[in-house]
Amino acid sequence: MDTKWTWVLCFGAVLSVPLSDMTSALEVPLDPKVLEGLPQPPTITLQSPKYYIFDPRENIVIHCEAKGKPAPSFSWTRNGTHFDVEKDSKVLVKPGSGTLVIDISGEKAEAYEGTYQCMAHNEHGTAVSNNIVIRQSRSPLWSKERNEAITVQRGVSLVLQCRPPAGLPPPVIFWMDNNFQKLPLDKRVSQALNGDLYFSNVLPEDTRSDYICYARFPHTQTIQQKQPISVTVLSNNPGGEHPPGFMMPLGPTSTKMVLRGENLVLECIAEGLPTPDISWQKDGGELPTSRLSFHNFNKMLKISDVNEADAGNYRCTATNNMGTAHHIIKVTVKASPFWVSAPRNLILAPNETGILTCRVNGDPKPKISWFINSIPIENAPEDQSRKVEDNTVVLSNVQSGSSAVYQCNASNEFGYLMANAFVSVIAEPPRVLTPPNQVYQVITNNHALLHCSSFGSPIPTITWFKDTQTSIKNDDPYVIHENGTLEIHVAQPLNSGKYTCIATNNLGRQENHVYLEVKEPTRILKQPEYKVVQRGMRAIFECKVKHDPSLIPTMTWLKDNRELPAEKRFEVDIDSLTIKEVMDGDEGTYTCIINTTLDQDSASAMLTVVDATPTPAIVYEKPDPPTDLELTDQTERSVQLTWIPGDEHNSPTKKFLIQYEDLLHQPGVWINLTEVTGTSTTAQLKLSPYVYYSFRVRALNEVGYSQPSQPSRQYRTNPAAPDENPSDVQGVGTEPGNLVITWTPLTGFQSNGPGLEYKVQWRQMDVDEEWSSELVNVSHFVVTGTPTFVPYEIKVQALNDYGSGPEPEAVIGYSGEDLPLSAPDSVRVMIHNSTLAEVHWEPVPLPSVRGKLHGYKVYYRQERSLQDTEEEMDQQQYVLTFSGNRSEGRLPGLQPYSVYSVFIRVLNNKGEGPPSASKTFETPEGVPGPPLFLKVINPSLDSLTLTWGPPVINNGRLTGYTLKYQPVNNTNELGPVKVMTFQANETTWTLDNLNSSMLYKFYLSANTIKGSGPIITEEAFVIMDTTRTQPVETGKGPTEPPNPTFPIPKSQHPTFHKVPPVGPAFGTVNTSILEDGAVISWEYFGHHKNVYVEYIVENSKEDWKKELVNGSHSHMIKGLKPGTSYRVRVVARDPAEPNVHSTDEVLVAVPAVPNRQVDIATQGWFIGLMCAIALLILVLLIVCFIKRNKGGKYPVKEKEDAHQDPEIQPMKEDDGTFGEYSDTEDHKPLKGSRTPSNGTVRRDESDDSLVDYGEGGDGQFNEDGSFIGQYSGKKEKDTHEGNESSEAPSPVNAMNSFV
Repeated sequence: MDTKWTWVLCFGAVLSVPLSDMTSALEVPLDPKVLEGLPQPPTITLQSPKYYIFDPRENIVIHCEAKGKPAPSFSWTRNGTHFDVEKDSKVLVKPGSGTLVIDISGEKAEAYEGTYQCMAHNEHGTAVSNNIVIRQSRSPLWSKERNEAITVQRGVSLVLQCRPPAGLPPPVIFWMDNNFQKLPLDKRVSQALNGDLYFSNVLPEDTRSDYICYARFPHTQTIQQKQPISVTVLSNNPGGEHPPGFMMPLGPTSTKMVLRGENLVLECIAEGLPTPDISWQKDGGELPTSRLSFHNFNKMLKISDVNEADAGNYRCTATNNMGTAHHIIKVTVKASPFWVSAPRNLILAPNETGILTCRVNGDPKPKISWFINSIPIENAPEDQSRKVEDNTVVLSNVQSGSSAVYQCNASNEFGYLMANAFVSVIAEPPRVLTPPNQVYQVITNNHALLHCSSFGSPIPTITWFKDTQTSIKNDDPYVIHENGTLEIHVAQPLNSGKYTCIATNNLGRQENHVYLEVKEPTRILKQPEYKVVQRGMRAIFECKVKHDPSLIPTMTWLKDNRELPAEKRFEVDIDSLTIKEVMDGDEGTYTCIINTTLDQDSASAMLTVVDATPTPAIVYEKPDPPTDLELTDQTERSVQLTWIPGDEHNSPTKKFLIQYEDLLHQPGVWINLTEVTGTSTTAQLKLSPYVYYSFRVRALNEVGYSQPSQPSRQYRTNPAAPDENPSDVQGVGTEPGNLVITWTPLTGFQSNGPGLEYKVQWRQMDVDEEWSSELVNVSHFVVTGTPTFVPYEIKVQALNDYGSGPEPEAVIGYSGEDLPLSAPDSVRVMIHNSTLAEVHWEPVPLPSVRGKLHGYKVYYRQERSLQDTEEEMDQQQYVLTFSGNRSEGRLPGLQPYSVYSVFIRVLNNKGEGPPSASKTFETPEGVPGPPLFLKVINPSLDSLTLTWGPPVINNGRLTGYTLKYQPVNNTNELGPVKVMTFQANETTWTLDNLNSSMLYKFYLSANTIKGSGPIITEEAFVIMDTTRTQPVETGKGPTEPPNPTFPIPKSQHPTFHKVPPVGPAFGTVNTSILEDGAVISWEYFGHHKNVYVEYIVENSKEDWKKELVNGSHSHMIKGLKPGTSYRVRVVARDPAEPNVHSTDEVLVAVPAVPNRQVDIATQGWFIGLMCAIALLILVLLIVCFIKRNKGGKYPVKEKEDAHQDPEIQPMKEDDGTFGEYSDTEDHKPLKGSRTPSNGTVRRDESDDSLVDYGEGGDGQFNEDGSFIGQYSGKKEKDTHEGNESSEAPSPVNAMNSFV
């Protein structure tokens, strides 16, 4: 389509105006706060586009609005001459603006076509709008024509021409049939940009009579159609296959011109059989793929936003299997004027200089023209302060009243640009336009912009201060821009605070405060991880976030970059996404996005759904080390450390350990700093000055600590004065006349800076003198020339190159000591008893101590004994120290009846003073020591002789001896005590009329006038005739008598009530079998403390089982297995003796338990039978009772004579008890009887017990009335009887015995 241009005259200059331009008016508005109360030349704020097509059915609206102070008035020109809008009744001006509304109803619209221009005036100047070309839209009718029918052979090319009428704007073309159906277009059939329909080759199906071209006119919304075209395709002489050829453009080359910024559209349509393919390329260059698109089945190439680099030769290639054709389109790029830098409004103060610059470009180069208040500048009144140089106007030394609006017009043959720029000459003090107390928030490590928009004439100078004190220079990290904005390239937490900007000119100053808050970045610490989840199981994606506490985060989850399905299976928690009952459709990429008002972060992970498989075993391991250590919120004494936890390996993290390395003082040494919980990923760390920190983190779970993380970046803290002073300050004199001051020095870590020294201060207490001081760099200082042992106040303060530590507290020290000068006086001794004395003395004067009084040392020794003895005495000297300022002390452990000497010295740290005068004293008599020995000699049947030796230590004059003795029976019980006294010269005595075969115990002590001394003891038998019965299995017959023994003297041991006998420890061992155990009884004569019953399964190699039975002569072993034989023995052990006493082993066979019969205790016949038996037993008992009352005791003796049992044992001589009969088949004792199961009676039992004879309530009768256990006949017994316990049988057991 041809481009049409309309030439108009603007301000006396010829301007070329492209009718297709539709741009807005240029405007450089001022801040409303500036305008308030200030004069302002007019400024166009709204105008219609340069080219305006109107619909004749609607009103014409031409926009023109402007601002200024005072408010501007408006005027118009049409086609270069004044347009008096007030004289035209069809024209209405909108109130408060210059916008025209033209009512063209009933009028010829053509009368209002033309070029309009708006002007806005006030007393400070005139602003003008662009030239606005007004044209009426047109939709002319199609010229009447008759289209000839077209006949064509198959396979040849065809063009159906449209040729629509010229409209304003041009119409939109399309092809349809009579049914208003669009004709199908493809690679073979296509519509060109001019509307023609092209067939690369025709086919029989192209035959039709209704090819209709339609034109739609956009503004009028009307559609017009061309007469139908008829096409017939013949096949009688079809065209054969042939190579491509171009139908348009024609020839091998063509040209195309396009303007910069517009769209380049190139078109190539080719014919051929088969239908050719179209391709494009640029000779000597690449096609701009980012702005490139292909249309119409690759026949049209479109490049948007053309620039000069798009000029060149574009090659269009058509290809089929018969050959190739080329066409080159030579493209040139021209440019209508475009802004490089438009002129800007100037506000100048009187006597200032300003420059208006109008920089434009174009091809060909635009011509620049300047206007002032819409008048060409060359026609304006001459002004010496104004100088025009091509695209620049320089205004020098402006004066009040010279305000104006300048216009810059740049044009070439393809268009024009026009801009207004006012120059306002005013004098105004500074005003800061940025709102006060505004808070700026940025994320750490981002740049921050703090605005200080200001106004003033002259232009104010901007200065910035931080926290109202620190002046900010235009240097890293700060940049102060020309408009007053303060920029921080990389904001850190330490940049947070209050900032003040001050605007200053020669008329005044104004300040404004703003605040900067540097926030922690929002980061995903634990990203969601790739998941492989079995179908129907649960998937959990974690997304743990760290953010600034003052920001409120919002978390969003996406699936494949879309919203999550609206299903309850998807549960979003604070830091996780849970998908329940996973399905195949849940596979995809899940993304968590965390947003705050300042930043965001995101992370994604895949979910793969698999079939169910056996669950693998859970493996627990140490956690992986944390990663991504980052230091934020950095201050002088603290820093915040953040990290990302490693994999926990199925064991939750309990805690994190933060360690640091001091690269300055202790490189290579990692020191524990603090711990935080396992759910934390940040830690606020307290720091010390003058340390080169490097941090690392270790995680701990149930398995153990992880490996350390990679160290953080180094963080150096600045030096500072010490925070503390040395500890453990002491002042101690080492020699008379000195004071050694020592302290624990500060470490390098505690020093807080280089140049560590110590200021030592001292002064004598209670003396009016100034502090003496000295600076040292060691940890001790010696003060010389001091008095002996006087108190000093001492202070030690730390200093470094950056200042002093806190004021130290004073400590008390003492100068050196010397030996005491004086000895204690008035030493005297008080005797308490024969072994204890108390010594008294007068303390020495404290000044004579010449040091710290530690106490007094008392020296004493035994000079001699008062006994008539020639033995040498122990001359050892004894020393007792009594701490503190004492005047008395006790002397224990003295020997009775002796002469002692004593003297005393005073003691301080330096040593002892001179001794006091020696004092002697005597101790009274005491009780003697024990006799030297006690022996038993010449024992006979009723007498024995005792001999003894005198005490080694008499402790006085010996007055005699005291002998006590008493018998001990076979049960270790003591008899009555007899006492005898002897003269001091007697050491032998014979005791007569003693009981034969009796053990006696003797006690002997020596005496003085103070009483009896310790006793010694001895034991002996008058005559010894004891026997030891060897244990046998039950029922095996009598035991063999043991060999006789002789009296054995016993060693000394303390008094006790039961005296162990001399001889064998064990006598007879008996057993009684129970259903699940056995009762073991034995005779025991030993004194051992620990007695055990031990048993083991016969022929077993297991260890013996032990049961402690101290103080008993029988024991029941429970839990034995029926049908099993056991080896049993009784063992006595004494920890103080190596010997172990034991009985011979006894074999115990536990019989097997038969199967229990069905319990019939509840059957009626059984209950009746039991009642009959009970009644019979009751009758027998009554008869027995009557007979006994009549005949006295049961004839035991006759029974004994009748049986003549060979097992009758003789009466034992040692205890006078009788042996009894033993039934070899029945070992069961009487219930309640104390008789052992073998028939022997224990030594401590009575022969006349009624229980033994059946008189007791627990006796049992046999069927013939004899007593069970006393007399037993030879009869067959049921095998169950031997397994019954001693308790009364149950009815069930009784019934079993009848079976």
